[in-house]
Amino acid sequence: MRRRLVERELTEEGPRKSGSARGKRRTVTVNLAESPLSWLHSRGHLEDRLFDAGERLRADYERAQLGANVTMRWDPVRVRSTGETGLHASERQIAAKLRFNAALAEAGKGLEDILWRVVCAGEGLPEAERSLGWPARSGKLVLRLALDRVADFYRII
Repeated sequence: MRRRLVERELTEEGPRKSGSARGKRRTVTVNLAESPLSWLHSRGHLEDRLFDAGERLRADYERAQLGANVTMRWDPVRVRSTGETGLHASERQIAAKLRFNAALAEAGKGLEDILWRVVCAGEGLPEAERSLGWPARSGKLVLRLALDRVADFYRII
């Protein structure tokens, strides 16, 4: 798969698509073809609304730390600043897990499988279709339906 690299502003929550930052900016190079979701979006198969919903779901999955830890944790050390007046780290993790579970519940039974496989686990659509026993090229339509429900949950317009 060919790489598609773009520069994104790096924030505490991760890379930001766009926006104006004052003062010093940190940027990171992002490969748009890295995840199956961004691959579909970059080729026009997903609208911005559905892509944003998938990225929100994946961000909640990552923030809730639901993925398996293989060896060691390499979390960055955060410097305490005045912007840290909200929730504590464990409260943010619990809130993300609750949002993730609620978003999957909103998608509905049967659609949560394709969401988890493609958005969170990074499995390609053909592999997800084979794993679920679905006909070829049916995953894109089902994924769009699931992402539409997740977009409604996150109130993405």
